Amino acid sequence: MSTIEIKGPMGPRYAEILTDPALSFLTELHTRFNATRLSLLAARGERQKRFDAGELPDFLTETRSIREGDWHVAPIPADLLDRRVEITGPVDKKMVINALNSGAKVFMTDFEDASSPTWANMVEGQINLKGLFAGKLGFTDEVTGKSYAVGANPAALMVRPRGWHLPEKHVLVDGERMSGSLFDFGLYVFHNATTMLAQGKTPAFYLPKMESHKEARLWDQVFTYAEEACGLKHGSLRCTILIETLPAAFEMDEILFELKDHILGLNCGRWDYIFSFIKRLGKNPNFLTPDRGVMTMASNFLAAYSLLLIKTCHRRGAFAMGGMAAQIPVKGDDSKNEAAYAKVRADKEREAANGHDGTWVAHPGMVALATEVFDRLMPSQNQINKQRDDVHITQAEMLSLHTGERTEGGLRENIRVGVQYIEAWLKGRGAVPLYNLMEDAATAEISRVQAWQWIHHQVALKDGRKVTPELFKATLADEMAKVREAVGPAIYDKGRFSEAIELFSNMSLAKECAEFLTLPAYEVLD
Repeated sequence: MSTIEIKGPMGPRYAEILTDPALSFLTELHTRFNATRLSLLAARGERQKRFDAGELPDFLTETRSIREGDWHVAPIPADLLDRRVEITGPVDKKMVINALNSGAKVFMTDFEDASSPTWANMVEGQINLKGLFAGKLGFTDEVTGKSYAVGANPAALMVRPRGWHLPEKHVLVDGERMSGSLFDFGLYVFHNATTMLAQGKTPAFYLPKMESHKEARLWDQVFTYAEEACGLKHGSLRCTILIETLPAAFEMDEILFELKDHILGLNCGRWDYIFSFIKRLGKNPNFLTPDRGVMTMASNFLAAYSLLLIKTCHRRGAFAMGGMAAQIPVKGDDSKNEAAYAKVRADKEREAANGHDGTWVAHPGMVALATEVFDRLMPSQNQINKQRDDVHITQAEMLSLHTGERTEGGLRENIRVGVQYIEAWLKGRGAVPLYNLMEDAATAEISRVQAWQWIHHQVALKDGRKVTPELFKATLADEMAKVREAVGPAIYDKGRFSEAIELFSNMSLAKECAEFLTLPAYEVLD
């Protein structure tokens, strides 16, 4: 019989979540599915070797019958038919309440990229969500005296567990680390699914970082088992898949098919998609990326994949969700604030006009703007009927690289944003406002893989200089001196900047491009 061991400290109310029945459920999830998870992660590594040797991702010949077949996903539940604006954020109590009250249709609460996976963050997030459905989520800020409570018409809740690659080091099953995905998913389902269904709400998830339909198949098996174990009707648990890796974008039909009884739709995870594009093709000199600021959703591989996602989803009766607007309101500067609003407005108008059924924002201040755009351009609950038969996307279009310069400013931005985000993450914060944007782990990943790619190929900048290790180190030192001055020496020196600098530098200068910065960073996290 398998044994489960909790290595993390037990804080207040942790016993309400880490009950014996819940731990037994987690143990069963691990023993049934972890071996397959590990084999699928190994398959990613083998595929990467082929990409490094020059192979390019393409649509699969062996699954052509699925792409050409006539089939549909299960009908969308009534409470999730209108998802025109979704807000995202971490799982802390204040954020959960504010997001639920933001006016958005859906709140995706995030155990993944918008949360630093400290033991306290992960367990206390589960406490908060259980309290929500028990009608007990609320608190009074001890400093300001302000009370927080969930309003009368809150957003529908969706939960994003960690990706398949991330472990939960504080929970061991037979001495083996548990999957962070199964830990987050399992506790939420065990404690809340039955209650939600009794309240007429759908237990729904956002599933991140998948690379193939076989990984989607594993999630379908997990959902089916969880429904059986919890006494739920098949199809009770539903999900939206983030298409945020380059390989997965070539398997969208297949991913929908594998999860057709449980899936709601697909989402354009644009920031992680750029990260994946660089990571998977990083050694190929034909795919040297320009400054990340010029890689927009309006053209090239990003436009192609978003249009294909809309066509694919609508053909199957599924939602095609748009991407994140990371802008946040700029206080005290009307011109910068209006510029931020203009960018969000244009982005959302593009998404709605193309046929997306909804979109993401990172800040409550952007909910009304995004809602106005979708109300104006999508007066119905969704636009699944917009089939986009005019779209015919080829492999070449999916791999069409944006044109633009590589500049010293682009390198400096990668360093500045990447290190500051990692430093905040190491201190337990996963959603970090930097330079008028709400950043999560995806931005740090883009920053370090692009730095790695430019160094690996020693690309020429606009001014003719090559990005050598020496240039990178000098630029890193200069940028960190500026950051220290900006935040103040006392704050800087008491922070975790030295660890963040070492991590960013080591990964940027490494011979091989590491899969995720969150894996080595997790080892020094509480």
